[in-house]
Amino acid sequence: MTSPTQPEAPTAQSGTARPRTAQQVGDEVSAVLREIGRAVVGKKDALDLVMLGVLAGGHVLVEDLPGLGKTLLARSFATTLGLDFRRIQFTPDLLPSDVTGASLYDRRSGEMVFHPGPVFAHLLLADEVNRTPPKTQAALLEAMAESQVTVDGATRPLPDPFMVIATANPVEYEGTYSLPEAQLDRFQLRVRMGYLASGEELAMLRARVDRAAPEAVLDTLAGPADVAAWRAVVERVEIDDDLLEYAVALVAATREHPQLSIGASPRGGLALVQLARARAVSEGRDYVIPEDLKGLAVPALAHRVSLRPELWVREVSTDDVLREIVGQVGTPSTRRTAAVPS
Repeated sequence: MTSPTQPEAPTAQSGTARPRTAQQVGDEVSAVLREIGRAVVGKKDALDLVMLGVLAGGHVLVEDLPGLGKTLLARSFATTLGLDFRRIQFTPDLLPSDVTGASLYDRRSGEMVFHPGPVFAHLLLADEVNRTPPKTQAALLEAMAESQVTVDGATRPLPDPFMVIATANPVEYEGTYSLPEAQLDRFQLRVRMGYLASGEELAMLRARVDRAAPEAVLDTLAGPADVAAWRAVVERVEIDDDLLEYAVALVAATREHPQLSIGASPRGGLALVQLARARAVSEGRDYVIPEDLKGLAVPALAHRVSLRPELWVREVSTDDVLREIVGQVGTPSTRRTAAVPS
């Protein structure tokens, strides 16, 4: 029997999942995040953002220093969500066929037989994606945009759901290849993890010593059909016209800001709205409020804009500029507010 204060966890399953309401999905998502939090300690904000990427059907760029749990985060999501997981360590000598797969000659049949690459998974971890040349980076582009790959003239669909979590080191540039704007734009949001607070780091060390194992063993609480059902609920979330106008205003402001040479594309506006709808569902709502858009403007848009070259040597970041824009663009008033827990 579950505690009355804790929502019942979803169960792993295959096939077609039962229909859900926004409140049910919110409860199930909370259970998933609690379970992942047993392995990824002290990263609630990062976990929440990646979960929004799962709900919104997008791809996530995790940009931060080594050793902060980026790989553990991706693997924990795959385990808890019951998704087929593959990891690619991107290196300078990695070929596109190492990502997508290739056709090889089969002696027994006398035919060329396609051998799928690691991209054929529900959740693909593209580790250190900026360490491989543009030609191999581009092998991910069709997969991320169309959920399919084309090899030897044949187009093959990827599993449903399909999601890429890519990692990159933002400060180490030697031997790396910056992702082009066209590929950065394919990531629905960018996540930064950051260092743990001293108390959280102490708790992580104590937990490691107490369990006498390198990592926590997580339970599988969902499956691919559940993720598809959650995304169907996100698609039913309502958003008023004044909030759509607010999203357009935020995106337009990035194109007019004097410190930015490139503003966000229309795809950025689509990502922002979809993430806001996902945030509503994660909180058990079937409607969007202004705070959903305000809270997600930086992770949804900051990686899609570019600073003017003269600002590269100053301590100015695209995150700072986006926060400034959020503070300047007027927030619409709405009669809808987030429900207050009783």
